[in-house]
Amino acid sequence: MDNGPRSGLAAVSTALLAMSRRLEVRDVLRTIVVSARELLDARYAALGVPDDHGGFAQFVVDGISEDQWRRIGPLPRQHGILAAMLHREGAERLADVRKDPRFEGWPDAHPEMSDFLGHPVRDGEETLGALFLADKRVPGGFTDEDEELLGLLAQHAAIALTNARLYERSRELTISEERSRLAHELHDAVSQKLFSLRLTAQAAAALVDRDPGRAKEELHEVAALAAEAADELRAAVTELRPAGLDEDGLVPTLRGQVRVLDRAHTAHVTFACDGIRALPSSQEEALLRVAQEALHNALRHADADRVEVVLARRGPGAVLTVADNGRGFDPRAVRAAGRHLGLVSMRDRADGVGGRLTVHSAPGKGTTIEMEVPGG
Repeated sequence: MDNGPRSGLAAVSTALLAMSRRLEVRDVLRTIVVSARELLDARYAALGVPDDHGGFAQFVVDGISEDQWRRIGPLPRQHGILAAMLHREGAERLADVRKDPRFEGWPDAHPEMSDFLGHPVRDGEETLGALFLADKRVPGGFTDEDEELLGLLAQHAAIALTNARLYERSRELTISEERSRLAHELHDAVSQKLFSLRLTAQAAAALVDRDPGRAKEELHEVAALAAEAADELRAAVTELRPAGLDEDGLVPTLRGQVRVLDRAHTAHVTFACDGIRALPSSQEEALLRVAQEALHNALRHADADRVEVVLARRGPGAVLTVADNGRGFDPRAVRAAGRHLGLVSMRDRADGVGGRLTVHSAPGKGTTIEMEVPGG
């Protein structure tokens, strides 16, 4: 695994520093998995973060290609060895996981694995996740030293993961507070302008018969006030662009919002992304806004218990799909349902960036919203 105690210690130190420097939860999980696999010289590694529905909110793997991971299928459920690791306090080491009575088999595309080492990631009494390693590259399987090292990594993983979650929650709170502040400012500024507009228009109406010249001047003032109000609205809307979008880009922002919604609602909300390139900022914002509107409809109005958000590359652009298994509606009645479901604003957002919005739905059959943008 290394060339001696000093190089081994340096590798461990590098791994622990890498964990502590990551602020995004997804980056922390990935760093933990890669570090564990490299340090313990394993062929495969994974880290599962449980949800409250018997599955995993996140399951990060290393040693398996993206294509193979897609072919394996949905995230695993909490069963067999995976479930056992979430309820242990210490390590689990097996010479051949396939011979353990808790083993329940692999999905078709899953690689065969034999020797196994796992360790829970715990913060006090709370289990944050579990680290899994399989197939030691050198003969003889995992050792006592490997078990001790994985325990050390798990302890630091808990610290790094807790810090990352606190960072994300702090940022979400900051964004929420900033939006609240902007909303108050927007309300105050626009209310003042509208009040002035109303008074000036009333004055013009009162003067139109007895003093047309003064009435004309007042109407010019109405036009000027309206232009000022429009400028202030535009500035406020520009400020309301999601902070995470500028800082992180579309994919991390959308992934983070889906994760929050999945925790906040009983419905299972998932996000998948495939080969997305950076898009023009206007298109990224439009995609995010449409996704937010579609998610709101699915979770608040459609009575769905499963919502899937997929962002995929299509030529130089991208296509967003938000699909739910809710009550659906009749697209022929879209004029009546359109405003209630925000379909008009979604179409406007798509049209505004040269994109296209399509809606597929039927009563009792769920709804699929798809938005395609051309890229830039």
